[in-house]
Amino acid sequence: MALVTFTSPEYRDKTVYAVAGSHTQTVLKLALENKIPIQFECEDGECGTCIVKVSSIDKKNQRMGGPLTEKEKTVLKQLGKVTQAELEQMIVDDLPSEWRLACQMIVRDEDIRVEY
Repeated sequence: MALVTFTSPEYRDKTVYAVAGSHTQTVLKLALENKIPIQFECEDGECGTCIVKVSSIDKKNQRMGGPLTEKEKTVLKQLGKVTQAELEQMIVDDLPSEWRLACQMIVRDEDIRVEY
């Protein structure tokens, strides 16, 4: 099981368990199930409202979920969170951006911190 710690300056940190291996549960779905007030609108990766900053709690493992979806790449570029050069480097390094869309990021078997 993965531990996901949700943190916000407006709310107390909350750590929840995510079922490892399902590879279908998004960060947003996990937040909603645990009554964590992440902002969202479309739930489809097009509006950018659910943008979060994700970091690895285990410093040895810096994976932070799977690769960005095409929708995430487009929205993160529009919001100025990543550049085209950074997107290309992510492919080379096989590491995702720290900025993600909660509705698109699938929870993996890793302990992460989600700032919203």
